[in-house]
Amino acid sequence: MIRTLKAFDLKGKNILIRVDFNVPMKNGKISNNFRIKAVLPTINTCLEGGASVVLMSHLGRPSGKVDPSLSLMPVGEELAGLLEMPIKFSDDCISNDAIDNSLSLKAGEVHLLENLRFHNGENLNDNYFASRLARHGQIFINDAFGTAHRYHASNVGVASHFKHAGIGWLMDKEINFLDRFMKKPNRPMTLILGGSKVSSKLGLIHQFMEKADHIIIGGGMAFTFLKANGKEVGGSLVDEDLIPTAKQILNLARTSQVRLHLPVDVFCGKSPSDTNPKGTFKINDIPADLMGLDIGIDTITKFKDIISLSQTIVWNGPLGVFEEKEYSMGTREIGFHLANCVDNGQKVIVGGGDTSAATEKYGLSKLMTHVSTGGGASLELLSGNQLPALKALDS
Repeated sequence: MIRTLKAFDLKGKNILIRVDFNVPMKNGKISNNFRIKAVLPTINTCLEGGASVVLMSHLGRPSGKVDPSLSLMPVGEELAGLLEMPIKFSDDCISNDAIDNSLSLKAGEVHLLENLRFHNGENLNDNYFASRLARHGQIFINDAFGTAHRYHASNVGVASHFKHAGIGWLMDKEINFLDRFMKKPNRPMTLILGGSKVSSKLGLIHQFMEKADHIIIGGGMAFTFLKANGKEVGGSLVDEDLIPTAKQILNLARTSQVRLHLPVDVFCGKSPSDTNPKGTFKINDIPADLMGLDIGIDTITKFKDIISLSQTIVWNGPLGVFEEKEYSMGTREIGFHLANCVDNGQKVIVGGGDTSAATEKYGLSKLMTHVSTGGGASLELLSGNQLPALKALDS
């Protein structure tokens, strides 16, 4: 049984919390603080309960080496502003000085540790590294849904060193919402998939083959399915190794209850960085020297019509290279349409990662039924898989 914060006597305790502060940075500054704000309820519950708080997180992929550009210090400054109080910061996560700083905390104080991934032991789930992290607190709380699918020291190994361990309010909200949703969704149900990687979405596709009424595939991954369906896609992104798998999925869709929908036209350029788009082309008419970088107008209309007839919509993955304004229309248009659907009483679940970043970018996050903070974790959970971080706490 996995326990939540309410199961613990917090007064006078040091609470070690695994959070997900892997926020987007631009020129050394945080460009989106959505993940920081998401864990404030857990932090505040601990502080109001008379505890001190030690926070640990990763940022980026420094590969076990100190990288000043990936320091959590700017995150600490952002957090201090949100909490409206000073916080302590240690330039390492397992040093004697860092542990001493944690052990000397007074009730109501907050201590942020430096980037966990500055040590190889984090990704390797090293027991010594985990044991050093455990010295920071008397109760361990995992509130990092975004990393719950990772078999890392800070969310798996560390749990074995605590008698008292559980989950925070963000993790509780995420798993309960997604679990309830998967058990009894309102029909018809539509899954919207985007992004570039077909491999990361295969589990989700197979799971929803038996649950969904419609599966919409856009983004870069659509071209692998289009080519598997015998279409010409010019110079668009294709995972050649997964064409046989895509063919199997297409054949399965033809014999099942689900209808699978692919783009009929795409907006093209020479590359994602091409600031001079070359226009919209029908599938089969894409020139060899161009690649599809966004869905076209006819595809947007087609997808909107399917979405409008659905009662539950799950969206995971942008429908174009939305980071570049030239190729953002598809993602933006579908995002605003989904927000209107919520106004009409339909349920829209946004599956984290780049999709959450897109809804934040367009000011849509608060208009959706649920926006997950974890891309990979929500994918795993929606695919029916157990999350390593939760398994480590289930006792």
